This record gives sequence, structure tokens and C-alpha cells, in this order.
Amino acid sequence: MIDIRRAASIYSQDAGWLESRHHFSFGSYYEEENRFFGPLCVFNHDIIAGKRGFGAHPHREMEIVSVVLRGELQHEDSSGHKAVTTFGGIQRMSAGTGIIHSEVNPSEEPVELMQIWFVPADSRLAPSYETSHYDPEAMYGGWLPVVTPAGGAHEAAIHQDVTLYLTKLHAGTASVFEAEAGRLQYLYLMDGTAKLNGEHELQQGDTVRFTSETAVRLEAGEPVFALLIDMTPEAKGGDRA
Repeated sequence: MIDIRRAASIYSQDAGWLESRHHFSFGSYYEEENRFFGPLCVFNHDIIAGKRGFGAHPHREMEIVSVVLRGELQHEDSSGHKAVTTFGGIQRMSAGTGIIHSEVNPSEEPVELMQIWFVPADSRLAPSYETSHYDPEAMYGGWLPVVTPAGGAHEAAIHQDVTLYLTKLHAGTASVFEAEAGRLQYLYLMDGTAKLNGEHELQQGDTVRFTSETAVRLEAGEPVFALLIDMTPEAKGGDRA
């Protein structure tokens, strides 16, 4: 099944210092039927003004991935980690039994990022944090893994059966993701226009939820920048906090 959700239907808010689009129930936006897709439960596309951000606050039992698209994102947590992530970087935090962290924009220019939360496969994990870096040029023409269960030289490791991919396509080119039976996929078209599986027209900001599909094929109209999450249908091990 292919469930297309258009950009105009995604909840958005503007607090002045923060522009945010919530793909799932989060904060003041709540829809009972839009709380989970497999282990995926938060997908926020944020733009944070210079010298602003989220002060110290707690989390537990959650895998939190941040993908920076432009600008600088500074992380600091109660386990002693401090790092600044820019485009080409991924940060992954496992909240586990409990952690306090802050996420702020240390620069004068806005920072744009996606923050994505997953329920972990196992509960009571020790809190942990890492940053990883990938080559943005390696995204062109295929699906580049940047977050995987095992991790790697250019991939953040995550405690869930989830792989996050990025792709960029020139106009007129295509990329195919071969899906395994029984798994879920979540697609976000961050930029450009594309034809999906030869029949569905996608515009910038559209999202697609795939259930029991065998392939995801994107053919770029205007140049494309897209994110794809391939994941188990199981959501277990933690709660949202």
C-alpha cells in the first residue's frame, strides 16, 4: 500500500525563533491515528534561528537521529558529550535509561535539520551519543545509507532494525530501492519534484508511507533531494519521552 501525504497537510508552526513541520503527533499537535509508523514516532523538520535552540531537557527510551541540512547544531548532554554537527553530519543519541541534553544553534545564521525519533528494539539501554560523517557527493544516483543497525565508517549506529538513506538525483535520472517483503518504508521529498513508481507525482515536502511494497522508484523532474527510511514493522522496547 502507498499512502501519500501532501506537504500542505503536514502540521506546521512558526514560533519566530523556530519554524517546524511535524509529520507525527508532537507537542501541541496531536492525532491519535498519527502517532507511529512502525518504530518511527517523531519526524520534525526544523529551522532554528541564530543563537536560539532547545535548552536542557530529559529523554528516555528513545533513539533520536538529527540530520543537519545547513548551518550548525550544537549538542551537549549529561553524559559529557559536546559536539557541533553541520551538513554531511549525522548525530544519534540513545536516551536509554535517561539523559539530559540541549540542542542549540551556536551561530548567527539559521540551522535547518530533521530530527527523527524511533522506539528502540530493547529497553534499559545505557545512554550513548555519536556523530558520523558522510560524503554528500556519494548521495547522487543511489540510496546512500547514513544510519544503520551495525553502523560503519560513515554511518551512525542505531539500536533498532532501521536504515536511513539519502539520495540526490539530477533532473531526468532515477533511483530504485528494492524493498524486502514485510518491511515498511517512509519517504520524504525534501526538494524537487519526482514521479513515484511510474505513476504518482510528488512535490517538495510530500511524504509517502509504504506498506508491503517491493520497490520504491523515484524519477526526478526537477533535481531531487530525498530521505528514505527502511524499517521493521515492529515497535517495541520503549516509550515516547
